[in-house]
Amino acid sequence: MYRLFLRPLFFIFSPERIHYLSMDSLAFLCRIAPFRLFIRFLFSVDENPQLAKDCMGLKFSNPVGLAAGFDKDARYLDALSCLGFSHVEVGTVTPRPQVGNPKPRLFRLPADQGLINRMGFNNQGLDAMVERLKYRPKNLIVGGNIGKNKDTPNDQAVHDYVTCFNALYPFVDYFVINVSSPNTPGLRELQEKEPLKRIIKAVLDQKKSKNLTCPVLLKIAPDLTEGQLDDILDIAKTEGLSGIISTNTTISRAGLKTPRAEIEAIGNGGLSGKPLQAHSNEVLEYLAGRRHEGLILVGVGGIFTGPDALNKLDAGADLVQVYTGFIYEGPSMLVNICRCLLERKA
Repeated sequence: MYRLFLRPLFFIFSPERIHYLSMDSLAFLCRIAPFRLFIRFLFSVDENPQLAKDCMGLKFSNPVGLAAGFDKDARYLDALSCLGFSHVEVGTVTPRPQVGNPKPRLFRLPADQGLINRMGFNNQGLDAMVERLKYRPKNLIVGGNIGKNKDTPNDQAVHDYVTCFNALYPFVDYFVINVSSPNTPGLRELQEKEPLKRIIKAVLDQKKSKNLTCPVLLKIAPDLTEGQLDDILDIAKTEGLSGIISTNTTISRAGLKTPRAEIEAIGNGGLSGKPLQAHSNEVLEYLAGRRHEGLILVGVGGIFTGPDALNKLDAGADLVQVYTGFIYEGPSMLVNICRCLLERKA
């Protein structure tokens, strides 16, 4: 029904506008008990011990979560918990609110089953997120994806990441350090070995000083060289990162079916969806072949179907996350993926 009726209707509207309209509508319906039960009946995944996954000291009801960027301000956790995700990653959040980049800044590529975004960490800031997380659903694992404000110089970025960590640790189950978005000028420079090491060490020092057990992961770009990936694996081992999320969006435009003139008219931004799938799997496989024992890998990029998720898991992922596929496939996507995973185990 979603692909036949709702998606064509949704795609009439601008992507950002319909995102908030549809999610506000879903959130409203989920506050009404009969509708909430009906939505759960249609879309939630029955708990099955064969799907459950123990990672980083957390028990995931299934391996499939929603990637950061979808619920930037933790506005929709109750509604998303009705759709069967084992975990939802909120953010990216920055210490201070920021409006992000000028609109339009989110573009569909239907011919490629992709999206291009240059949102620019638009969010309502830490204080607003903390207030919402005080009332988060307890049956859902929530991750906090943290970043820096656009006007914070890179040599002061550590302060922003530590500020986010200190504000959120009572309210989230794990953290993700995001230095890989292509839409904040200069942010990806923080993936270089020394600045990255300073940020990770500062966050983990805060965790240690407070005697916390919350896992801390790093989200990386798919556009890194093998040498950079090796540096990240080395830092993960020496500093004690819990895991790596592989990968964020790509700045590449290779192999797209969408006409080149249309791509050029869209301009800069991170590309996600099917065009990212193969390369993100390659990065995942590289990391899996070289990771140290105990390092968790979360596979993201181009998951639309059960076989797509299985490919990530076969490549070495312990968990997977979806975003663009959810927009194209709709809420039945998660049930279909979990059914495919169970068929594999049968």
